Amino acid sequence: MAMKSINPVNGTVIKSYKEDTQKQVLQKIEKAASAWEKWRKTSFSKRAQLLRRTASVLRKEKQKLAELMALEMGKPLKEGIGEIEKCAFVCEYYADNGEAFLRDELIKTDAATSYVSYQPLGVVLAIMPWNFPFWQCFRFLAPGLMAGNCGLLKHASNVPGCALAIEEVLLKAGFPVGVFQTLMVGSRAVEKIIENNAVKAVTLTGSTQAGKKVAQKAGECLKKTVLELGGSDPYIVLEDADLARAAEVCANSRLINNGQSCIAAKRFIVVQKVGKQFTQLLKEKMAEKITGDPLKEGVHLGPMARADLRDELHQQVQQSIRQGATCILGGEVPQHQGKHAYYVPTILTGVKKGMLAYSEEMFGPVASVITAKNKTEAIEIANDTVFGLGAAVFTKNLKEGERIAREELQAGACFVNSFVKSDPRLPFGGIKESGYGRELSEHGIKEFVNIKTVVV
Repeated sequence: MAMKSINPVNGTVIKSYKEDTQKQVLQKIEKAASAWEKWRKTSFSKRAQLLRRTASVLRKEKQKLAELMALEMGKPLKEGIGEIEKCAFVCEYYADNGEAFLRDELIKTDAATSYVSYQPLGVVLAIMPWNFPFWQCFRFLAPGLMAGNCGLLKHASNVPGCALAIEEVLLKAGFPVGVFQTLMVGSRAVEKIIENNAVKAVTLTGSTQAGKKVAQKAGECLKKTVLELGGSDPYIVLEDADLARAAEVCANSRLINNGQSCIAAKRFIVVQKVGKQFTQLLKEKMAEKITGDPLKEGVHLGPMARADLRDELHQQVQQSIRQGATCILGGEVPQHQGKHAYYVPTILTGVKKGMLAYSEEMFGPVASVITAKNKTEAIEIANDTVFGLGAAVFTKNLKEGERIAREELQAGACFVNSFVKSDPRLPFGGIKESGYGRELSEHGIKEFVNIKTVVV
């Protein structure tokens, strides 16, 4: 079978790629297992050197790699360049800090010597999504390779060019053959890969449904998993917020990556007293964004990654309107785009419990505005979700904002007066149906190591 890379701007096939046969997949797994025997004994300094070389290759090729993302999944060029820069940063971060994070930890006991040692697990399978086709992978592979693990990448089927480019970047940087490989397979091949004895752990970024399936299979095989799943991030706007600033931040967060981000703002919960004013400001900010060819300068929004995803989003919007929501911006499939994957910035107001826009993740440029009577109700609404990835609160009272973020909001990352974003220096991940485990920071590199007790 062939994997097709389709340009979401015009629906044309960019290139077709042959899927790996079952035999080829087994050969790659065996190659990874063999490479690990040597890689796990490679010094931290050598691993760090290769990660720094990787950062250099990424920066050298950032224009080409950003263009590849624009072609395969519609990311605006400026955002794509920023994504590659972030990948370079995470490589350098773990090159600088990985050895210290995994240094033996002495523990005083009755023994002559006792300590905790952090040892690599082996071959880790990464199942990654299309929305940040480089960053999602590098935030796994940089700490993973620095820890001494080997990686196998099963990327999303609509970004095969990006998947192969990642492996190529690492080979150009000098990583040994077999340490990181791309598997050109669809989702049906995943179960057999997880079952393979050489694969020791699995990490997945994707939908909650996909995460549950992978967790079930990995659980049957007693293999460690880290899952970063869907989100429907609430942004609370209190009556003392800087409304102009809040509207600008909220609009940017809702529309980043064409609205296709797990941690994008999705539900805007506004205290009634400032509801109309904030909504008008949000409408103005979202309406001024320019939609067009992601390869052109000045374009804020390209198409969604696939036409079927756009159609699914539009159905969610139309169903929410039938359930009583009001569309004050957008809500239409651009007619001149025909079968292609564009969707205009959209705002739904009057969103209430029981509507799709209240409970489901809207994975595209659609904002759901929910009115709350007061701060207490706003917090209750924010937490009234099966998801728990990110959340934010806007208020001029920084002390109160910090209290709400720290003590009240049920999510893995909570921000005050800013939009939720990942940072290599901070742990990233969710709770509830947004997954478990953490990526990035010291916490992330320790997810896929054997935390080994040694007593002498």
